[in-house]
Amino acid sequence: MSHADDHQGTRRDFIYYATAGAGAVVTGAAVWPLVNQMNPSADVLALASIRVDIGAVDPGTQITVLWQGKPVFIRNRTAEDIAEARAVDVSDLPDQGANNNNLTDEAPATDENRSLDADGKWLVQMGVCTHLGCVPLGDEGDFGGWFCPCHGSHYDTAGRIRKGPAPRNLPVPVAAFVDETTIQLG
Repeated sequence: MSHADDHQGTRRDFIYYATAGAGAVVTGAAVWPLVNQMNPSADVLALASIRVDIGAVDPGTQITVLWQGKPVFIRNRTAEDIAEARAVDVSDLPDQGANNNNLTDEAPATDENRSLDADGKWLVQMGVCTHLGCVPLGDEGDFGGWFCPCHGSHYDTAGRIRKGPAPRNLPVPVAAFVDETTIQLG
């Protein structure tokens, strides 16, 4: 092997590497717009987290806010609502999981694991029936919580399914108090 043959091999290798590098850059430039269009739009990102003023919500009433295109029920529960919900034995429930995104999946569906504060006064949950996605009516049904008139699902004052075709408790979204009168969703 002569010195000239070794030099040609190096030049050929350089051409291969340069061509492969240019091809990678061109491929990346072509693929990036396709990948980038799958990112959430600005209006969706704006709804990723919202703050809700709950200062005007009286005990025994609820407000409904729209978050990520879905209704969220925020209820200021009375002492009777809390006592009724805490008196329920979890083993009697069709869905014994808390279905609370603030807790682990193994958390039981006790009232304490479903309410937002330690006193149990505030209940925040998605307002979408877990059967077919209808919006349940508040202060209705056999258990004083919510009733989905479409197919007859009854939820108690903690948003747990008690009767009907719905398979799961109403989901509790990620939520936390920012201050005494403001809740942040997301």
